[in-house]
Amino acid sequence: MAEIRHKALAGILEHSNGGSMPQKRSSKRKISEIFGENVFDMNTMKEYLTEGAYYAIVAAKKHNKKIEIETAETIAKGIKKWAMDMGATHYTHWFQPLTGGTAEKHDAFYKPSSNANGIENLTAAELIQREPDASSFPSGGLRSTDAARGYTVWDPTSPAFILEVETGKTLYIPAVFISYTGECLGYKAPLLKSIEAISKAATDVYHYFDDTVQSVIPTLGCEQEYFIIDAGLFEARPDLMLTGRTLFGRKSAKGQELDDHYFGVIPERVQLFMNDLEEESLKLGIPVLTRHNEVAPSQFEFAPMYEELNVANDHNMLVMDLMHKVARKHNLRILMHEKPFHGLNGSGKHNNWSMATDTGINLLSTGNQPGNNLPFITYFINIIKAISVNADVLRASITGPGNDHRLGANEAPPAIISVFTGSEMAKLLDEFEKTGLNPNAPEGNPKLELDIPKIPSAILDNTDRNRTSPFPFIGNRFEFRAAGSTQNCSLPMMTLNTMVADQLILFKKSVDAKIAEGTDKVAAITEVLQGYIRESKDIIFNGDGYSEEWEKEAEKRGLANVKTTPYALDALITDQAKSLFERNNVLSRRELVARYDVLQEIYVNKISTEACLVKELALTHIIPAAIDYQSKLIGLFKGYQDMGLDTACKDVKNQIEEIHSHTHAIRESIAQMDSAGEKLHSCTSTSDEAKMLNDSVKPFFDIIREHADSLEVLVDDSNWKLPKYRELLFIK
Repeated sequence: MAEIRHKALAGILEHSNGGSMPQKRSSKRKISEIFGENVFDMNTMKEYLTEGAYYAIVAAKKHNKKIEIETAETIAKGIKKWAMDMGATHYTHWFQPLTGGTAEKHDAFYKPSSNANGIENLTAAELIQREPDASSFPSGGLRSTDAARGYTVWDPTSPAFILEVETGKTLYIPAVFISYTGECLGYKAPLLKSIEAISKAATDVYHYFDDTVQSVIPTLGCEQEYFIIDAGLFEARPDLMLTGRTLFGRKSAKGQELDDHYFGVIPERVQLFMNDLEEESLKLGIPVLTRHNEVAPSQFEFAPMYEELNVANDHNMLVMDLMHKVARKHNLRILMHEKPFHGLNGSGKHNNWSMATDTGINLLSTGNQPGNNLPFITYFINIIKAISVNADVLRASITGPGNDHRLGANEAPPAIISVFTGSEMAKLLDEFEKTGLNPNAPEGNPKLELDIPKIPSAILDNTDRNRTSPFPFIGNRFEFRAAGSTQNCSLPMMTLNTMVADQLILFKKSVDAKIAEGTDKVAAITEVLQGYIRESKDIIFNGDGYSEEWEKEAEKRGLANVKTTPYALDALITDQAKSLFERNNVLSRRELVARYDVLQEIYVNKISTEACLVKELALTHIIPAAIDYQSKLIGLFKGYQDMGLDTACKDVKNQIEEIHSHTHAIRESIAQMDSAGEKLHSCTSTSDEAKMLNDSVKPFFDIIREHADSLEVLVDDSNWKLPKYRELLFIK
């Protein structure tokens, strides 16, 4: 195996000397010319659909109207003609099962017929519904092997698109995934239900301020962090290939300590990849606007402009697939894992979330006079109240074995859910609690006068940024920073939508009750909100979320600090959580429990895979490398002994013994880990298995790793088989 590492390093050297590196992109078109060219968007629909079919999709998007089968037949013909005009030969329903990724099954437009040449066709039935095997996807018991039927059903609110590869083009039709009995087997359907719930609740509340607004939609912008490394080095690391993270690897002499990578010059090879990724994304209507180096070496980020939440989530899932495909063309590999490298910053997916009316008003925009902006204050306080009541459920929505390594690791928010308001908003809440609206509140954002020649004044935002908070307010949106980089955003966003919708419904009932008793509308709204501020203060924290003091303070406030997935997930199956999702028609109790079981099962499978690989790499890569080097040292020892060099013999003997102490400790720890793993047979549920793995097996990973990483600096570099951190992170 050592030769694989050395061949990979030699291959990189060949690339850097002008070998088989991809050529620079030849496209010189403007973004405005590229954007959306492979999307069946509203402008394209006008060209390919009848007026009635076009407005049927508009009604579905804006007013949740169902599309009739006759209209769907017309739409199917229009989509098929467009796709074939674009060169597509196949189509697929594109859906999001509970694996966390996406799924697709391609069918040809071509249909055999009595005509020798056959025909190309897409019927309404094929557009609307397809049938994958539901028992082959995780379902948490909703489907079994002998009850395999499931359906994918077209989502007309997310546009169809064409993906092109060298061998052809395929039409992708976004779809929900349901069982034969109608239960949700994927992530999209509950997300759509939660969007409907929050849209209705937020619209009803906004009618206090403007009854001409017809709808409110949640919006989202997903910032995506990731690592990128050379393909040869990736393939020489079985742990990266199978688990997405390095199970072994000693910290490089240089890491991220100098902060010189953050916002630094993007390496040319990476920028070529980014250029191609952006072009493919823009063709698909994904508004990728920002790219930069992140804090850790070889870590990067891109960020799109916000979109309607359902489309934004589809775009994030799509772009994650694109990243892997485009990277391969550049002999690179993407690492999406939340913590691929021990001791370095991990990767998150910052969910920038807000709500907007159909008239274009952002409900979380503070306006020119925040202290006198009752609509903004209403939604702002209700969101804080919703988090306060349901913090444990929100924490459960961002669980996962990868995120367990990241949360609270001094580059990500802690596992304690809290809300950052910023000093100005904290002052606003304090004043509103005491006196209500302030007609004399200051207007506009203050200027920061800079004592620097020729440099203009800076405009201050009404909040600072707090990267240590899981849920900070940053001026016109909340940023849910705790989500992991591999996650499907549907789960945390569905959870957030549902709890905020539930809270807004309760708020409206309370206000309406006061109005019915004769209280003035503004006074009624103010009184209810003032009560919410008093009840929600414990969830607000504007300090350093990394500090030990905050952990102690959070405990005093009664805020949970659940650091591992198997225990955090328990919040999903409480009566409170079941009732929350059920009464808002997002998930039935059975569907929620199924998701709990699936997430526990995913944890079991991933940790079991890591346990097997820790053992395999230790016994087949690390210990053999150490023994090979010991053999060389033994030969050296005998030579020194023959020469009568006692001091040299002693030095070599100490080195041999030191290596042996680590290899022996590794074998002992593996035996103990295996023994702990045997106890899994006594577990009666997947949840028990997950907790057993977490408590009894997983702790040995760090013990074994500590000894293996010590060997990395004791064994001759030519004997070491796994690419080292300095090679993975710093070779471009």
